[in-house]
Amino acid sequence: MTVSSTTLYATTDSTSTTTSSSSSTTLSADFDTFLTLLTTQLENQNPLDPMDSNEFTSQLVQYAQLEQQMATNDTLDNVYSSLNTLSINSALGYVGSEVTVSGETAPLGEDSEGIDWIYDLDSEADSVTLTISDSDGNEVWSGTGDTDEGLNYFTWDGTDSDGNAVDAGVYTLTVTATDSDGESIDTGIAFTSTVSGIDTSDGDMTLELEGEMRVTLDAIQKIET
Repeated sequence: MTVSSTTLYATTDSTSTTTSSSSSTTLSADFDTFLTLLTTQLENQNPLDPMDSNEFTSQLVQYAQLEQQMATNDTLDNVYSSLNTLSINSALGYVGSEVTVSGETAPLGEDSEGIDWIYDLDSEADSVTLTISDSDGNEVWSGTGDTDEGLNYFTWDGTDSDGNAVDAGVYTLTVTATDSDGESIDTGIAFTSTVSGIDTSDGDMTLELEGEMRVTLDAIQKIET
């Protein structure tokens, strides 16, 4: 499962690489064709009526422009490759770090002691109900939470409402907060986890968290090394 955010986005782009490679291939074919035509034209021109100098100069300019465009494409490919390597090297710095991730769905690993969630109330609540569901949407635990305005911290120990340990997987926290008038209060949710690796196999760079969950870089709100 991969979690992403809509605030910022920093990732590699396999489409850009493919487009750049295709453009370079097309330019190279055009260059070779142009050079062949120009050489054939020079070899077969009438010595008594050679090509007009202005026309010849114009063709040489086109030749130079094609050559320059090919060199520019090569340079851009090198720059892209360098930036991609730099991005991967930077992401490696996340491995082993504890991160705070935007989102209500969090991983529970095999040997995990639970999940640490954070929920942010826009105003003080009269009541807060916390509900945890599994990946199939089945409720596994429910209870009450702190009602203070701002950040509130909640740790779930990985057991259901009967106290039985649940299986490893991903679980979703739902926060239902209401004020004294019974009106709903807007709530933001995040969780903390440890980065175990990075993955670029699908073209986008994602961070692997404990519990076999992946998140994009833009979902990270805080890093603690």
